[in-house]
Amino acid sequence: MTISLEEGVIPVIRQQNDYAIVAITKHGVEIARKLNEQMSGTDVYYMSKFVKGDEEQRSIQMFEGSVRLLFPALFPAYQGLIIIISLGAVVRMIAPLLKDKKKDPGVVVIDDNGEHVISVLSGHLGGANELTHEVAAAIHARAVITTASDVQKTIPVDLFGRRFGWVWESADKLTPVSAAVVNEERIAVIQESGEPNWWTHERPIPANIRRFTSISEGRASEPNAVLLITHRLLGLEEESILTNGVLYRPKVIILGIGCNRGTSADEIEQVIQLTLEELSFSIRSVKAVCTIDLKKDELGLLEVTRNHGWEFITYTPEELNTVTVEAPSETVYQFTGAYAVSEPAVKLYTGQDKLALVKKKSGNVTISVGLLDFTGSAPFERGGL
Repeated sequence: MTISLEEGVIPVIRQQNDYAIVAITKHGVEIARKLNEQMSGTDVYYMSKFVKGDEEQRSIQMFEGSVRLLFPALFPAYQGLIIIISLGAVVRMIAPLLKDKKKDPGVVVIDDNGEHVISVLSGHLGGANELTHEVAAAIHARAVITTASDVQKTIPVDLFGRRFGWVWESADKLTPVSAAVVNEERIAVIQESGEPNWWTHERPIPANIRRFTSISEGRASEPNAVLLITHRLLGLEEESILTNGVLYRPKVIILGIGCNRGTSADEIEQVIQLTLEELSFSIRSVKAVCTIDLKKDELGLLEVTRNHGWEFITYTPEELNTVTVEAPSETVYQFTGAYAVSEPAVKLYTGQDKLALVKKKSGNVTISVGLLDFTGSAPFERGGL
């Protein structure tokens, strides 16, 4: 459905996340779509003349008419606006909407080439400076902060890992943990998985923030607050670490799926959920589903991946056959041209030979599970992935 913008009428929008991305040019649309793929918690709006055909599937909202008429709806609805329009035009369009620096959303502008990300409005109080750093790191651009002093010298708890697609749990702890970070109390960042290069600034990480690779190590440091990054479901004893902590789910789980033609989305969903529970993995850390290209139009798989917003990756039989598998099947080869599907698909995506689950057959579904490994990445590399 396309939003028709009319003078004097505030349009009806579907606000699903905290941040809105707005674009009105061909290049801007490409930047918006890529940023939306990579950065969690964003809704996208762009002009209908740039329709790609997958907007409904990706929950992208299109509009026709002057973009100026869209902002009265976006301003009160979102915590921050990421606008891929010239800075001067943005200033003129939002000027009539400004009310209070304590209430206005953070506004960030990206140039049409994606080279600069500029903090425009509510830099400190609205979080635009922090958002600017995160967006710039996500698209490998230069962050431009023009406030007299950039108070962001630490981790923005509510934006932490957004550019990698991380999602947080323990929402009730965001405020007290943020306060502990800002007040320079002892902070433990406990990271078991996910991208390690989350520090976006050129200056060193503050001394009050210490990084650990296990809950036991982090607990021993007696922190005032904790940021825990893991794909695992926590045990009862481990959960106490979150008394004043926020739990982040990095996108590191890759699922390989093989299924009979016509397998329902409900059956596929049930197998995924039960399998992840058996592994003590969080479904919120799933990044992608991989399979053979014969299944690229499998309705059940398409529905499951669409509902969760997961990547859906397919490989040719020839690509799958380049991977060594534990139990190649002549029967599977006879029907698909590949000696296996779920296991080699995961190995191709992750680049790992060792899987969390090599293969499990359940009803009409075969599933394999792998994890993305970032142990070779620099822990505090500035920006990028």
